[in-house]
Amino acid sequence: MIEQLQAFTDSLPPAVQWVVVIGLGVIPFVESYSGSVIGVLAGLPFVVAVPAAILGNVASMLFAVFAAHRLRGFVRGDRSEAELSPRRAKLKQRFERFGVAGVALLGPLALPSQITSAATVSFGASRNAVILWQTVSIIVWGTGCGALAALGASAVT
Repeated sequence: MIEQLQAFTDSLPPAVQWVVVIGLGVIPFVESYSGSVIGVLAGLPFVVAVPAAILGNVASMLFAVFAAHRLRGFVRGDRSEAELSPRRAKLKQRFERFGVAGVALLGPLALPSQITSAATVSFGASRNAVILWQTVSIIVWGTGCGALAALGASAVT
């Protein structure tokens, strides 16, 4: 099956290959880590698959951060904090315990970066800090998973 996927991938123009992997990186729960794995297993070189997946994931994360920042400013206005749902309260507790860096680096274990980044901004974290740490996290997770996929693929073949 992997050979068929690689043959199909080879038949596509390189620009289309990039666009597909960038598109995979945009999708929540697929993101840079799964997008880079799929790209590598599809036969794309590591240096193509990983940056493309990272680019897509960073783009969607930036959209989530800017949207959450703008929405928070619009909704909150001059009012104080509202009562949080139990699920949101638990997420805020994790945010306060681990900080922006911890949530960004550990967040992919539980939630997509788009959700964790929007949530941390909505809790009042600095937009720039969230962007920095989420980008670091996306690069680390995408590169690590892509490298494991490349090593696994080379070991199998």
